[in-house]
Amino acid sequence: MNTALDALLNSAGQIILGKPRQIRLALCCLLARGHLLIEDIPGVGKTTLAHTLAKLLGLQYQRIQFTSDILPADIIGASIFDVDKHEFTFHPGPIFNQMILADEINRSTPKAQSALLEAMEEQQVTAEGITYPLPRPFFVIATQNPTHQLGTFPLPESQLDRFLMRIELGYPDRQAERELLMGESRYRLINQLTVTLPTHTLYAMQDDIVKVHVAPALLDYLQAILNFTRTSSEYTCGLSPRAGLALMTAAKSWAYMDRRDSVLPEDVQAVLGAVAGHRLRAATNDSAAIVAPILEHVGIP
Repeated sequence: MNTALDALLNSAGQIILGKPRQIRLALCCLLARGHLLIEDIPGVGKTTLAHTLAKLLGLQYQRIQFTSDILPADIIGASIFDVDKHEFTFHPGPIFNQMILADEINRSTPKAQSALLEAMEEQQVTAEGITYPLPRPFFVIATQNPTHQLGTFPLPESQLDRFLMRIELGYPDRQAERELLMGESRYRLINQLTVTLPTHTLYAMQDDIVKVHVAPALLDYLQAILNFTRTSSEYTCGLSPRAGLALMTAAKSWAYMDRRDSVLPEDVQAVLGAVAGHRLRAATNDSAAIVAPILEHVGIP
């Protein structure tokens, strides 16, 4: 199975140049059954990364372009009157796919953003009192423009907390940008990709990740991190129990990708910025800077 992971990471790295860590974090998030938020300026490859993963995983993929006038029904679906049957029939919206790209999610109003809450938390949606299950697996990859840009509606904490990870892509380095400028169109290359991680293999990997061992000393380290965020003056609000579970799950997934059956403190540190950066309130918005005091003051058992 790990050979398939290596093949996927290698193929994705040929499309998204110079961003191996971000690709690895994105895959780690998906394997952990989480949802991913990519926050960055337009044009750095956020949509391309989502499309690449969908092709390599062979999942039913749908892009939803969030705008200021989008309505919840445009996402979930709506009941339309059938003249022949003399009754209303529910027509599923684009959310009924295995992978959803919620593009520029903070361009929409809070009402439209909230349409994703139930789907992301419970993998189901409710329309007109009827609950509809969503396909398995169900992954949401949302992109977000920086909140200082015009026409954005910041995501509330309850919505941010539904994302297991938040990552940034940033500008490519000089060599990667050179290859990008001289190479083929990214979208043409994406269309040439083949499935390297079939759905049944993905299911098996997700089940294996649950079995990854977490030692009592590692749990002590996790709890020390949680306690530090709740008592330190660096943060106005500490990590919740759900954030602690998210951190442990992401660390398990990272360890599994490294071919290990138990979690090390280094696994927790590797995913800490992506998992905790958008859940902690600090003076900066940079994930690495937000979690730096944790790494500095919380010792490894």
